[in-house]
Amino acid sequence: MPGGGSARAAAILLAILVASGRDLCWGDQWPAAQVRDVWSPSRDHFVRVTPGTGVGETVGFSGAPTGPAATAEFYRRASDRSYRPVWMVSLVNPVAPSDAFLTDRGYLATLDDWHNMGYGKVVAFYAPTGALIRAYALADLFSAAEIDAMRKSVSSIWWRKPLAYVRPDQQTLYVTVDEKGRELVFEPETGAYQ
Repeated sequence: MPGGGSARAAAILLAILVASGRDLCWGDQWPAAQVRDVWSPSRDHFVRVTPGTGVGETVGFSGAPTGPAATAEFYRRASDRSYRPVWMVSLVNPVAPSDAFLTDRGYLATLDDWHNMGYGKVVAFYAPTGALIRAYALADLFSAAEIDAMRKSVSSIWWRKPLAYVRPDQQTLYVTVDEKGRELVFEPETGAYQ
């Protein structure tokens, strides 16, 4: 069978790399970032997140166009049940947050940047006025050895699992880190974590 030897050799090499624990670079695909609305649980307000054009400011895309960062527009429900704009602010995300959460008290939490998880500011908190409370890079949350051990793809460092949520009391944001159930617990109103 022609080519069977080279395919077998590639399979053996792959098995050796996996068994030795060597980092493999996985490919991934991200659809284009879209304008999206993030609602508070009470529906008393929402934030409209509009993607930025700062792709050239992200890891792996040097030379791509740069431009304004993503923006967030905060809307509050008025007495006539319509929504009125309250503020607009630039986010720490060059493209758009991968995930965003809004509490009933108007605190906004964002996770990662679109197509670039694990790079830049991976967690950010904004006050009901739109002011940035606090933002963290991976190095602020994990040791260099922990970061080195994380799975990496072409565009991202996969430091967390998709499960993240604000608890019903809305005082804490839980971010699941791994399969063992490790979590980071943040306070959206201060940005403090444990």
